[in-house]
Amino acid sequence: MPKVVMYTTTVCPYCIRAKNLLQRKGVSYEEFNIELNHSLAQECFTRSQRRTVPQIFIDDFHAGGYDDLAELDAMGKLDGLLGIPENPSEDSASQI
Repeated sequence: MPKVVMYTTTVCPYCIRAKNLLQRKGVSYEEFNIELNHSLAQECFTRSQRRTVPQIFIDDFHAGGYDDLAELDAMGKLDGLLGIPENPSEDSASQI
């Protein structure tokens, strides 16, 4: 399973949404709250080239913020990045 890292702040609604999405998928993640830690904030902004939170990394891949993560999920690409195996559809399972 890939390592997922998320830079957050305490009251960010998009951070909460990103955490909920990953939790629904059963994915654990390492969370870094940058609110009171200048060096972590600088690390986040340097790594992502963005100044907003959340910033999410899957291994070395910068997945972006919550909207980017949700878009990857909607396009069917997030599970593969997270190492979640595909489930066969019910239709193909009933044909066996």
